[in-house]
Amino acid sequence: MKLIAIDSSGLVASVAITEDDNLIAEYNVQYKKTHSQTLLPMLDELKKMVELDLESVDAIAISKGPGSFTGLRIGSATAKGLSQALNIPIVEIGTLEGMACNLYGSNRLIVPMMDARRSQVYTAIFGYEYENGKYVLKRYLDECAIDVKELTDRVNEISKENDMEVIFLGDGLPVYENEIDTYVSANYIKAPSHMNRQRAAAFSYLAIEKFNNGEYVKCEDHAPDYLRLSQAERERNEGIRNKGSNY
Repeated sequence: MKLIAIDSSGLVASVAITEDDNLIAEYNVQYKKTHSQTLLPMLDELKKMVELDLESVDAIAISKGPGSFTGLRIGSATAKGLSQALNIPIVEIGTLEGMACNLYGSNRLIVPMMDARRSQVYTAIFGYEYENGKYVLKRYLDECAIDVKELTDRVNEISKENDMEVIFLGDGLPVYENEIDTYVSANYIKAPSHMNRQRAAAFSYLAIEKFNNGEYVKCEDHAPDYLRLSQAERERNEGIRNKGSNY
């Protein structure tokens, strides 16, 4: 099967093309331009380079969230446009799960961190277990948006309970590096640069297995999973509450 994977959930714009178990091409950019300016030109460039016939593509994989509200909307619109035009399904991959896949087979707790502002991160805690000839991702903490101090407490607790060291990754790590260094008592390392951001290739690996298991949706059924309200929605709700307090 052939699959196009797209990620625009964070600072990186990433597109990959895979055929069965082979990564045919991948294009990653993390430099100034907005995703609306980069995603489709990146895909078009890859298409030309590998002489891809879009009619031969079986599915579109997309990072469904959490992440940047604008980035997720751009990625979602791109995936839905391709899905509708080519009449193929969408395979949804959790952003944090896709990031954890960068560290496939690690024997450490994997903690992706995406900066969610207001001293919060989008995060989860994963670990790999070897089952039936392959590594399977296990969740120790489900995807959530939490304060950094709360995350460090959970990391310390889960690391101690499972006697596992920790590896951090994501764009939230440099933002909250001081907090990590101050509050994490577990032994930990930080993922190197080629592993610490979203990569469409990792999303495509997960998407092929999901597709083969029938885990995909129609174009009209796909929607990003933001995990929390947008800033505009929060401000509106706060304004409503403040207005109500005057009565």
